[in-house]
Amino acid sequence: MRHLRRYTLLFLLLPVFAGAGAGAQSPQRKEILQELNSTVYGKGRVTVYEDESIGHILGRPMSPPRKVYTSADGATQYYRVRGYKIQAFSGNDQRTSKNEAQQKQQQINSAYPAHETTVLFESPFWRLRVGNFEHRHEAEEVMKEMIKTFPSFGKEMYIVVDEVKIPLDHTYGEEH
Repeated sequence: MRHLRRYTLLFLLLPVFAGAGAGAQSPQRKEILQELNSTVYGKGRVTVYEDESIGHILGRPMSPPRKVYTSADGATQYYRVRGYKIQAFSGNDQRTSKNEAQQKQQQINSAYPAHETTVLFESPFWRLRVGNFEHRHEAEEVMKEMIKTFPSFGKEMYIVVDEVKIPLDHTYGEEH
């Protein structure tokens, strides 16, 4: 039971060390270890044993490096990440759905030129998706505006998880 507590403590503290962005030589991590290993009268004693391999792991970035893409016109650089889009249309009528998706795309482009629109064909459906939103609440806000502008589209609109393009100058992972 005593050994189980030591390992549990190690696994519970691992995110603390990793979150500090600590490499093998991090003063902050050394301070934490010293504090945990110090004796405080009346509080008991904690001993933390750190394997050398943990120190090497903690110095590495937690996520893989992101690939930078450039738009076709060369004006914008962006990352592709998992995010959210607004699905504004989906239809599977072979005769009319493609045209309906393109017509709605033109209307949305006129009203919301800052948001990218894409018509997709995934057999048997034609779909129209709008925007590149890193956070769901951003997509929800824009969708509310779009429903006010296009009340007839409202019943079809919903948020979907999709690969999105986040501009390079946008702070990745920042919560708004």
